[in-house]
Amino acid sequence: MTDAYRQLLDSTLHHLESLKARGSSFVRVEADTLASLSGPVSTAPAAQPAKPAVASASPRNEVRSESAKPRPAAAPASAPMASSGVSAATSILGVVPESLDEAMAQLREKALACTRCPNLAAARKSVVFGVGDIRARIMFVGEAPGADEDAQGEPFVGKAGQLLTKIIETMGLSRQTVYIANMVKCRPDTPGETAGNRKPTLDEMKTCSPYVLAQIELIKPKVIVALGGTAVEGLLGNFTGIMKLRGSWQTFRGIPVMPTYHPAFLLRNQALSEKRKVWEDMLKVLERLSLPISGKQRGFFLPKE
Repeated sequence: MTDAYRQLLDSTLHHLESLKARGSSFVRVEADTLASLSGPVSTAPAAQPAKPAVASASPRNEVRSESAKPRPAAAPASAPMASSGVSAATSILGVVPESLDEAMAQLREKALACTRCPNLAAARKSVVFGVGDIRARIMFVGEAPGADEDAQGEPFVGKAGQLLTKIIETMGLSRQTVYIANMVKCRPDTPGETAGNRKPTLDEMKTCSPYVLAQIELIKPKVIVALGGTAVEGLLGNFTGIMKLRGSWQTFRGIPVMPTYHPAFLLRNQALSEKRKVWEDMLKVLERLSLPISGKQRGFFLPKE
């Protein structure tokens, strides 16, 4: 199967899933179309697949639309972030604005008005879109907002978020120089409970995935840090387990991904050995980006001689 044919097939499947999600139960197809689909796949050189609607320009804060022609909306795939031939930013925004700032602002507006998960939309106080530099080289992706994040409308502001901020600052960075987002933009509802949080379901991550995917497409980070097993499952569709995956580079659409423990894990496990594991993952991120690392940074959480 050629790459062009595979991309066409993926786009078709996503379009059909989108129609199904909107309530369609059948699609009319002419007899000659069915006949052509049942025939053998041509082995002749395929035409080059269309370029994504969001393209990097120079300077980096410029994006442009390759075509004003509307494209089919992309629906979540069997794996929440499975690759498709349709740009997530295009599926949500239509023709992507010329300015990256404008594109991200419009994406935020779409997310704030989203009701794709009726139960989450009814229970939420805020849509927690994301925070930081939309031109950042590093993007941190968590699972979903908790009660603190839902109240303040910003990701990672509770105890786990405060620890993440310390980790980022120890890397020599700040919340303003990275980008932080979640797989799901609304706090997972907890019916009948007055406290506590739950992790998002796979269906919730599938439904919300176009937003984080569009964020990734627009920001174009050089490295993604996946915080915790749920984020790894949602982003990569990998269910191996964070204990086995952390510290080993993965790839998402050509972008290096570093899976590591969620900061909440470190709050429950105070051992220096566990903190050192996360810090080693962050050192790998700094090395990947050729950022300076001091001797003091390399020595954090190592046993004293």
